[in-house]
Amino acid sequence: MQAEVVLSGFGGQGALFAGQVLAFTALEAGKHVTWIPSYGPEMRGGTAHCTVIVSDEQIGSPIVRNPSAAIVLNIPSLERYEPLVRAGGVLVVNASLVDRAPQRADVRSLMIPATETAESLGEKRMANMVLLGAYLQAEPIFSLEAVGTALANHIAEHRRKSVPANLEALRRGAAMAQQQLVAA
Repeated sequence: MQAEVVLSGFGGQGALFAGQVLAFTALEAGKHVTWIPSYGPEMRGGTAHCTVIVSDEQIGSPIVRNPSAAIVLNIPSLERYEPLVRAGGVLVVNASLVDRAPQRADVRSLMIPATETAESLGEKRMANMVLLGAYLQAEPIFSLEAVGTALANHIAEHRRKSVPANLEALRRGAAMAQQQLVAA
């Protein structure tokens, strides 16, 4: 098994954090993993993305031209990564901020109202976890419980109280993805 995931959005939306959580989950599961972040010109408001590769075997190169999945939090990210996802891959889109559905018919697309869902949980910054949960429903490389454990083990001490809410965000994203996958 090898999964290559690009997570992308504006700085401050948590794309890099969600990628770190996925990478820590892979490490704790004994997988081979790479996590490569890329920041735009600004910390908040500029573009930010990361690439995570998770594999059962050694990873030959951390460079990914055609990822098996993209999790996009905004329209610039959709425009950039939709053409790059390999055929048969997964495209998870924050439908709260993206006003169009993906155009490609050769990928599985999930339109998840992640920002609205996160706001209903009391913290719109958890949209990244909603989308990560949706991705893991479509591509169950790890259980939500494994992600929650990695999150609890690696989150900063002063943020530990947010772990239960993040787990709920993962669950809600997975549930919305399940509904869309069944309907497809």
